Amino acid sequence: MRAPAPQGGLVDVFRHRYILKLLVRREISARYQGSVLGLLWSYVQPLTRFVMYYFVIGMVIGLDRGVEYFGIHMFAGMVFVHYFTETFTAGTRSIMRNSSIVKKMAMPREMFPVASMLVSAYHIIPQLVILITVCMIVGWAPDMAGMFAGLLGFAIVAVLGTSLALLFSAANVFARDFSNIVQTLTNFVHLAVPMIYPYTLVASRFGADHVNLYLANPLAEAVLLIQRCFWVGVTSDPEQTALTQMPDNLFTRGLIQLACCLVFLLIAQLVFTRLERKFPERL
Repeated sequence: MRAPAPQGGLVDVFRHRYILKLLVRREISARYQGSVLGLLWSYVQPLTRFVMYYFVIGMVIGLDRGVEYFGIHMFAGMVFVHYFTETFTAGTRSIMRNSSIVKKMAMPREMFPVASMLVSAYHIIPQLVILITVCMIVGWAPDMAGMFAGLLGFAIVAVLGTSLALLFSAANVFARDFSNIVQTLTNFVHLAVPMIYPYTLVASRFGADHVNLYLANPLAEAVLLIQRCFWVGVTSDPEQTALTQMPDNLFTRGLIQLACCLVFLLIAQLVFTRLERKFPERL
């Protein structure tokens, strides 16, 4: 007999915080089981990825021209893009990967995508340590507006990633192709945000209408907010950089994007609840 799932949705997930904590610890332990370096891989892999991107994009192609501290500009975006793609990818596979638990235990099934989001957040901590350390070495001057921008950008990425993980984890139960679809979609994320190229390049080459369409992408807005937090603060004139290198109404756009992501999260929850009734016959 298959265990029924509680019907409280995401709210019920946080009522079962103890189980959620156990799931997160289990996922983290499984990631590094049998590894000699363990958590050190979370430092090595982003550093090698950064060096590769910086060499090709900054030195070979030359997109770093006119961008002060281009390495920090790129790495700040890279950290949170990685957070999004890992949340989306791992969250999509989370229900199928834990199918034996889903069948046996009466627990909110939303817990598995949420646990994937939290595990992904844990894995970007080493990258944040690297980013903050480098910023402080070169003279980072954080301000309240920058700190708010960073939190707002993080919130957009977390809510959007969780929303998509909920939708696609449910869909993946019915058709395993969705995990491959997600893998394909995430290949385009690095090019869809101002990470390996500056936002001003988009603004100068396309008209205002196209720029507004570009900024309608929540991830592009989130990356700009993260860069406002870290990269702008290391430039020689942060105030001027914020005026000339960032889009107008950055914070207003960010708050609107966060509100839209929260609405999307609600829709994803409703769809997930509707589909999970058929999970038992598919698992």
